[in-house]
Amino acid sequence: RPSGYEPDELPTAPSRTVRFLFLLDCKSNIRFFVIQKKFKMIHHKAGYVSIIGKPNAGKSTLLNALLGEKLSIVSHKVQTTRHRILGLLNDHATQIIFSDTPGIIDPKYPLQKAMMNSVNASLIDADVLMVVTAMDEPVWEPDLITMIKSQTVKTMVVLSKVDLSEGDAVKDRITFWQEQLNPGIVIPISATKEFNLESILNYIREELPEHPPYFDKDDLSDRNIRFFVSEIIREKILLLYQKEIPYSIEVVVTGYEESDDIDRIHAEIIVERESQKIIMIGKGAEMIKRTGTDARKDIEEFIGKKVFLDLRVKVIEGWRHKEQYLKRFGYE
Repeated sequence: RPSGYEPDELPTAPSRTVRFLFLLDCKSNIRFFVIQKKFKMIHHKAGYVSIIGKPNAGKSTLLNALLGEKLSIVSHKVQTTRHRILGLLNDHATQIIFSDTPGIIDPKYPLQKAMMNSVNASLIDADVLMVVTAMDEPVWEPDLITMIKSQTVKTMVVLSKVDLSEGDAVKDRITFWQEQLNPGIVIPISATKEFNLESILNYIREELPEHPPYFDKDDLSDRNIRFFVSEIIREKILLLYQKEIPYSIEVVVTGYEESDDIDRIHAEIIVERESQKIIMIGKGAEMIKRTGTDARKDIEEFIGKKVFLDLRVKVIEGWRHKEQYLKRFGYE
């Protein structure tokens, strides 16, 4: 039997016969014994689930709730998610690879175009397409509906934030999406209240193909610690600053020194103009200190260790419009 499983734990699957050959030397006689034994084979499932939707539909909140870990940063501002983030949910028989993507928008400049490229890349990989839409969302554009209907993989619609609506309104919205997309299933959920999340996982497990794990079963994501540190810092900027500042910044971890008792992290906050640098720092460096304090607390909780965090602000004129900087910052 497979290592780590007791006989009564093995999932139902077709029986296979395995022959074990033992060589036995009894004095001068050599004898061969063949023993046949039947046991159940474990059929492992693994696949990619692409999470797509409009900005503020609740995609990142849902991913964090499904994983039981905060991988994707969350704020009420649009375009909070910029990169495609893979989150892995593992058990003994399945590996679900969730692909959180930026909210679907009509891109206006190179950074937004790169963000939409990551959405398209997730559709290519998908074994299951999860369309997340909030109860209060406007009707989607016809070309977007057509694009989703053209996908050949199983599609599910997750209707988020239903805890904020009346029952009849939820029923009407379910009917609406059934008529619009004819998906495999429409699941009303509340990620914040953890309502109906298991229904999502049950559907996905049914639809995943049989496949060995794509990633190590101990992994939680394909991203490294530096990425998550930069995202935590960016989340604090989204929460603390107003107007154009959060959309004009990028965070780059320039140094990460590990030790037994404390990790020393150095990061640059990239802005586009000198006036933005002044706002980022604040009078008497008050704002940058607050950003650093808030980010350090969350980073310490994330890595489980004390952290020294050094933040610097750097100006790169118009970086969001320049291909060389977009590639440097990880946008394809």
